[in-house]
Amino acid sequence: MNQLFSQDKLNIINVGLKGFGPDAMSQGAVVKQVEWKPVAGGRKDIIEALDKVEPLAEKIKEANETVISRMKAAKPVLVGMDLALNVVPEMTEHTILHAGPPIAWENMCGPMKGAVIGAVLFEGLAADDEEAVKLIESGAIKFDPCHEHKAVGPMAGVLSAHMPVHIVKNETNGDFAYCSINEGLGKVLRFGAYSKEVLDRLAFLRDEFMPVMQKALALTDGIDIKLITAQALQMGDECHNRNKAATSLFYKQISQLILETDCEKAAIQKALSFIAGNDHYFLNLSMPACKLITEAGQNVPYATIVSTMARNGVEFGIKVSGIGTGEWFDYASNYIEGLYFPGYSKEDANPDIGDSAITETTGIGGMSMAGAPAIVQFVGGDVEDAFNTTKRMYGITTDINAAYAIPNMNFKGAPMGIDMLKVIESGVLPVINTGIAHKEAGIGQIGAGIVNPPMECFYQALLAYVKKYA
Repeated sequence: MNQLFSQDKLNIINVGLKGFGPDAMSQGAVVKQVEWKPVAGGRKDIIEALDKVEPLAEKIKEANETVISRMKAAKPVLVGMDLALNVVPEMTEHTILHAGPPIAWENMCGPMKGAVIGAVLFEGLAADDEEAVKLIESGAIKFDPCHEHKAVGPMAGVLSAHMPVHIVKNETNGDFAYCSINEGLGKVLRFGAYSKEVLDRLAFLRDEFMPVMQKALALTDGIDIKLITAQALQMGDECHNRNKAATSLFYKQISQLILETDCEKAAIQKALSFIAGNDHYFLNLSMPACKLITEAGQNVPYATIVSTMARNGVEFGIKVSGIGTGEWFDYASNYIEGLYFPGYSKEDANPDIGDSAITETTGIGGMSMAGAPAIVQFVGGDVEDAFNTTKRMYGITTDINAAYAIPNMNFKGAPMGIDMLKVIESGVLPVINTGIAHKEAGIGQIGAGIVNPPMECFYQALLAYVKKYA
């Protein structure tokens, strides 16, 4: 020991607290800082829970392998379009579905309240917004999460009886998932707008666009959404916030089918123009496809893989395969860090909102940003940040998905199967890239950026898991 400290120059590894490093360097030592924090911030209940889970390691490994194999085997295909009332399970004329975990009307954020009012007006259940609010407050409207009805919805996620939905089928197990049609940018229902132009667009989608799409999709056995996603990931999309390539690939297929229908020329032109003018159209196909992929791995005993991540603008909620479909683990949504449009700032922003984090739940979106370098112009940061983000995500996932190869990572597959145990043990949270909604209804998107789920969601899930299995 005496010889060690008598050396001219010491090489020191400093673990954890950084305060010791500068003192050693001031005395001529070479210091290497090792970033370290106690697991779960030192929370005794979580550390004890992790200890109780440890004897289950082999069962967990086998269960998670089963989940991954089912997720990989899923083959989501667009097979049709119809009114939500006709196809979405347990949908009624007085049901309105929303994004994220369950929430009551009085607790909803501004954009979601605006979207609900718009849905009530669109359904003809009220003549104006004042009458709509009275109807809602009377208890006549039943609210439920989209996720509880095999559906998903971006941002506010609001879905009502006579809105058209994409019908996506998992050809592997015969399951279905549903999602509304992406309205495009600007004043749209998903951001809480319900002006005449918004309601007129919804009516166009129902009365003019849907009949054309129904005839077109009747001419095929289905459009392979998984294949389009795989191709788009190799063309610079991540299929959450960037869908330019995916929408173009979809347009290439659907346009040929539309042209083969017996629809009038004007109807064909309007349908094609709507898709071609909306680079985000594919998002509302990507989401139900991802829903089917994660649902395929749901309800596997002992599995610790996250099967749902969703936000209602107030709370962020997750579900875990081995705990079952009935339990949400939620906590206050975080604010998004990113780039704001001119004239807006964080003070204008609503907390994280929408079901579109289902894309990250399967390993695309923010989890695969390395494959979409152009996304950094939209959400902030630089290309190296995107690359490093994806590298970190491999550390909290169970496997890689070779079907979703990322070119600039030497075609390594996307990270797949977020493991709640790895999240808690490492302290690394999943990364979601997403749009930023204004906190007031109807103003719309005011930016985009990066956000993480609250760690508390994972802590709650772990405690429930231990109660169930350990």
